[in-house]
Amino acid sequence: MEKRRFYITTPIYYPSDKLHIGHTYCTVATDAMARYKRLTGCEVMFLTGTDEHGQKIEDKAKEAGVTPQQYVDNIVTGPRGVLDLWKLMNISNDRFIRTTDDYHVTAIQKIFKKMHDNGDIYKGIYKGKYCKPCESFWTESQLVEGKCPDCGREVQDAEEEAYFFKLSKYADKVQHLLEDTDFLEPRSRVNEMVNNFIKPGLEDLCVSRTSFTWGIPVDFDPGHVVYVWVDALSNYITALGYCNDKYHDYDSWWPGIHFVGKEIVRFHSIIWPAMLMSLGEPLPKKVFGHGWLLLDGGKMSKSKGNVVDPYILAEMFGVDALRFFLLRTFPFGSDGNFSNEALIQTINVDLANDLGNLLSRTVSMVGKYFGGQLPAGCGPIEEELHFAEGCAKRNCIGAGVEPGGTACDLELIALAASLRNRYEDAMEHFAFQNALTEIFKVIDRANKYIDENAPWVLAKDMEANGPRLAHVMYNLLETLRICAILLTPFIPTSAAEVLRQVGACEACSSWDSAGQWGALAGDLTVRRGENLFPRVDADKALRELEAAAEAAKKAALPDLEIEPQLEEKVDFDTFCKSDFRAVKVKDCQPVKKSDKLLKFTLDDGTGTDRQILSGIAKWYKPEDLVGKTLMAIVNLPPRKMMGLESNGMLISAVHTEKGEEQLNLLILDGKIPAGAKMC
Repeated sequence: MEKRRFYITTPIYYPSDKLHIGHTYCTVATDAMARYKRLTGCEVMFLTGTDEHGQKIEDKAKEAGVTPQQYVDNIVTGPRGVLDLWKLMNISNDRFIRTTDDYHVTAIQKIFKKMHDNGDIYKGIYKGKYCKPCESFWTESQLVEGKCPDCGREVQDAEEEAYFFKLSKYADKVQHLLEDTDFLEPRSRVNEMVNNFIKPGLEDLCVSRTSFTWGIPVDFDPGHVVYVWVDALSNYITALGYCNDKYHDYDSWWPGIHFVGKEIVRFHSIIWPAMLMSLGEPLPKKVFGHGWLLLDGGKMSKSKGNVVDPYILAEMFGVDALRFFLLRTFPFGSDGNFSNEALIQTINVDLANDLGNLLSRTVSMVGKYFGGQLPAGCGPIEEELHFAEGCAKRNCIGAGVEPGGTACDLELIALAASLRNRYEDAMEHFAFQNALTEIFKVIDRANKYIDENAPWVLAKDMEANGPRLAHVMYNLLETLRICAILLTPFIPTSAAEVLRQVGACEACSSWDSAGQWGALAGDLTVRRGENLFPRVDADKALRELEAAAEAAKKAALPDLEIEPQLEEKVDFDTFCKSDFRAVKVKDCQPVKKSDKLLKFTLDDGTGTDRQILSGIAKWYKPEDLVGKTLMAIVNLPPRKMMGLESNGMLISAVHTEKGEEQLNLLILDGKIPAGAKMC
């Protein structure tokens, strides 16, 4: 029989800086869902990646003195970059897409052309508000107190020639999709989208830019680059081979499910479906907009600097502990307040006290009382198996069974045997917190079961109580087996270790066996191991976290050397003799036989071209400077350099960073006319 197929994606993350715990939260949740589906027998395709184009990246790269490609390469593939982080967090993605990948670039050009040719993309003039950090266009009415409604930062006026997508054409269809289907969850997000964006009037969307170059070129209209959201959203299908020859399984996997942060639900639930309608392609099965992790009451943000480094947390507390905390503590569809104190408490209570203690006590007692191997015949009796089967069918949780004697056995068996059904219902609704709550109800009941049966008392008379003690131990090990299987999507490494310690074979570590009580062999052998989750000394850990964060902050600061200011004073009249002017670069060429000099042809507002030579070839490519507005001193005496005359000097900022001299030209706003006096 052919396996069921399941396609799931994270958003592709914007590598303007290192990723933080909020990105990790979304990726861990998606990974847990992918692992759960694999556990149930599905064939899974799990995609994540990076969205690498846009004005913000271009500006960041310029500030860093590198090319945009070098900048994103460092964030994505460099030390402690995106790929390293997902490897550390044990993310099981099947594919990783970068929007700078050649196959994606080719596919986007074809997608843009296809939408253009079917009449859904047209050329016009964009005039409105633009938020650079969010790469988002807004109308005046959508702003909140004059600022970006998503991030709360300043917006800037934008006016340029652009292509537009006829988003308004699909308003009714998108509204029907949102209101009349379960396409978007949680349901609360639907009202936000319809009331805030569709009912006020869905405007056509700007889908190209001409004011920067770091993007995918519109191949039939040079000077335009594809707007970031058309580029980014299409990754979900280009990664499957749509409009390219890299992969050939689009028809096998699409459509799928998208997990995204609530701040980008608008793009995924309105723009993305409309684009697919334009292309004539199937719509996603679902978009789930999860909440934010809040720090001190506000959303974590790279640009705000209020982020938590998942590397520090994972290295200090362990990857599985961090994964568990993120999905145990916060309901996936709601915002949650992150704190190191909450993380430590969750580790100590759930993982160390409850799960870790249950495993350690059980395996230790089997070792102490039975030499590590239970006697044959200690497994469930026939009545218990029938009872467990009935509980699983009725989803019984043992209510009304009085503890004491075999009654407490039945209560534990009822909870454990029916656990998979309750867990499955929660997972299918992306309620990870609820699924873990159900598991820990069983773990709590198992810990209570130890106290009710007092194995240490039974062990005092092994001749009389040995069979009963062995049966108690079997029930505890069987409970741990079922819980460990269902914990696998959340804490994969630790869950595998639980299964190893309780003596579970491959067959009794499967999804099917998690729904059956009594799968463990009656004469199993346990294998003692290290404590999975040692208790954390909270005070000590908080001090170490503070020190680690401070060290990371210092390490991130560049090793700068600024030339000391001159002590010699210059009188005001002398200063005023220097004539600073805005100049526009008409042409820029390397000087032959010189590794340092660039020759500039400049418009200085006089009507006659001015030639200036500058030793900046190490830091700038000539073609990148054409069209820029710079500052120059224009009344210096002419100077011969490599046989050429230089009439003035361009103004730059110079400093030393990590032992190397860095230079940045003073680049002015292009609206400043050539020849404008600078003072």
